[in-house]
Order: sequence, then C-alpha cells, then structure tokens
Amino acid sequence: MNISVILAHPNKESLNHAIASTAVEQLRTNGHSVSFHDLYREGFDPVLLADEIPKDGRVPDGIRKYCDEIAAAEGVVIVHPNWWGQPPAILAGWIDRVMRPGVAYEFLEDDGGEGVPRGLLKLKAVLVFNTSNTPADREKEVFGDPLEAIWKDCIFGLCGDAEFYRRMFSVVVTSSDVQRREWLKDVRQAVSKFFPPQ
Repeated sequence: MNISVILAHPNKESLNHAIASTAVEQLRTNGHSVSFHDLYREGFDPVLLADEIPKDGRVPDGIRKYCDEIAAAEGVVIVHPNWWGQPPAILAGWIDRVMRPGVAYEFLEDDGGEGVPRGLLKLKAVLVFNTSNTPADREKEVFGDPLEAIWKDCIFGLCGDAEFYRRMFSVVVTSSDVQRREWLKDVRQAVSKFFPPQ
C-alpha cells in the first residue's frame, strides 16, 4: 500500500519525531511504500493564497506534489503535538492547501445550497498520533478533546470513509524513557494492525 506520513514538530529530538520514525520503519518493514514529510524540515509554506481557494484555482507545483500524493494514498499517518487544542500552524496550513476541493472532496451539484461535500480520498485507514502535556481525563472533561473532532469529524469524516484511529500520548513532560519506549511499541502495534505486512 502507498502510505503518506506527515510530521509536524519543529524539534528533531522530540517524541513526535521518534513516533514518526517508528511508524515509517514499521510500515517499510511491513512492505508498504512510504512517502514521509517532515513539514518543518521541508519548509512547507502554510499560507493559503486567495487564488488557490477555488477548485480550479492556481496551485503551485510544490503544493500540487502534496495534493497528488494524498489523492493516490491508501493510508495516512499524521503525527503532531497538541498545541492549544489544535495542530501546529504549519499542519493547519497543510490541511488548508492540500485537503482541497477536487483533491480531498467535492461539492455535489443540486445539493440545495448547503455545500454538503462528498469525500474523494481512497484511504483505507487514517492514524493520528498526538502528544500532550495535559492528562487525558482533563483533556476530555475540560476541553472536550478537540483534536478528535478536528481529525475524525471535520477532516477525514468528510473526505472519505477510511477507518480512523487516534492515540494521544501524555503527559510527555513527565514521562520516563521507559514510558516512551512503551509508547513507541504501541505505535508499532497500531501501525501493524491497520497496515499489516503485505
């Protein structure tokens, strides 16, 4: 399978980088073709320009590369920290510029004007791995777990019918090396469950 792995964290020594590397390694071990993007290292420009917005808008070649890749992907793995209950700005910009009309979704004709989208992605599974310094119970009780809504409902729920899995690793700031190694084992297991050996 063709799997796209998207990482959004500026520190190459971060747990996010270790998670992404572990996911890529396990995917390749399982025989999958992997396209890996470290958005910060690649210098991804997150700013959506007005002339890109329409379905037939002018999309720069560099962005078109990402669009073509996600359109052809059979799976995606996204790795990022929880910053203010949302993805980092660079990843929000990736969503804006890559998950675009004609690539990730389209609006149906004669829908009565509601703008109900139909998903175009061919993804079989989506895995989202997040890190946080907020305990899980506080995240859900106080904040309502906004990342779950963003990824599952607002994005991939509208862009196809892929199986969805998300895992939050917390609390990172107080975690031990032993705990982090266990988390990376969990990443391997999740990757192999949704993208088993070919």
